[in-house]
Amino acid sequence: MKINAVHEQFPLARPFTTSRDTRTHQDVVTVTISKDGISALGECTPYPRYGENIKSVIKQIHSLNKLPAGVALNRTNLQQLLPAGAARNAVDCALWRLEYQQQFPYQIFEMKPEIITAMTVSLDAPKVMAQQAKELCKQGARLLKVKLNDEQIIERVKAVRTIAPDAELIIDANEAWGELELEALFTQLSPFGIRMIEQPVPKGQDAKLLGINHPITLCADESCHTCDDLDELIGCYEMVNIKLDKSGGLTEALALEEKAHKLGFKVMIGCMVGSSLAIEPALPIASRAEIIDLDGPLLIKNDRADGLLYQGGAIQLGSVTA
Repeated sequence: MKINAVHEQFPLARPFTTSRDTRTHQDVVTVTISKDGISALGECTPYPRYGENIKSVIKQIHSLNKLPAGVALNRTNLQQLLPAGAARNAVDCALWRLEYQQQFPYQIFEMKPEIITAMTVSLDAPKVMAQQAKELCKQGARLLKVKLNDEQIIERVKAVRTIAPDAELIIDANEAWGELELEALFTQLSPFGIRMIEQPVPKGQDAKLLGINHPITLCADESCHTCDDLDELIGCYEMVNIKLDKSGGLTEALALEEKAHKLGFKVMIGCMVGSSLAIEPALPIASRAEIIDLDGPLLIKNDRADGLLYQGGAIQLGSVTA
């Protein structure tokens, strides 16, 4: 088995702004695993917030070419060979594809023919965000994800809600509200019909949410990577956002989904910015999740050839489902 990893860069369709930064392109790592004349691909997005970069991820992946004699790489031992994160994700997903000879995930998972996904309103001035929302609704968006920081929160949400009265709204604070009066803020947001608020406080400060009245569902993102994180989040959140780049691939993501449900959490499936190659392995969980946020390919200027079909605010699988 031979593993190779390369750096690829996708220009974005428009600048993408969160509470952390503004990007005009997205760097990803693409993995190719070859065995017995068959090759399979995987993609990951290294995330600086988690101490990752292109160089470190490629180094992790190439280390798998130096396993001791007699140790054959598979999805089971990969969970110990690499830590949860982007590198393991790309390799894990490529191994799934290799095992099922490119029919994954459709061959082995029950899939919905249509998966409604959030479409993202990037952080900007309220009027600009309203215009973004208007454009997305014209494209058929049914669920809008509104990126926020700790400024002009109500003004921005009001601007989007006014222009998109019929769309469902979710909010992503990206850890930016740690110093705000949260209970008062949640009450102020309640009239806008917000379905969910994602990661209002920084990872490690989740206990700030204990005992706070919140009429809107709270979802852990940065605070939830693997099964090991869940116990500490009980009572702080009602939902967790599973991302394959955090969990280190679909193998751990499926285990995380199962444990989350057992502990009473609802499940959201999310993604980093990337191509359809990175999104496809998340579809099995997307077919069961309460909230789906898999619009990464819509944020880049050009998706890979034979990418997923996005239409009417949804991923249209149609005849490719099992």
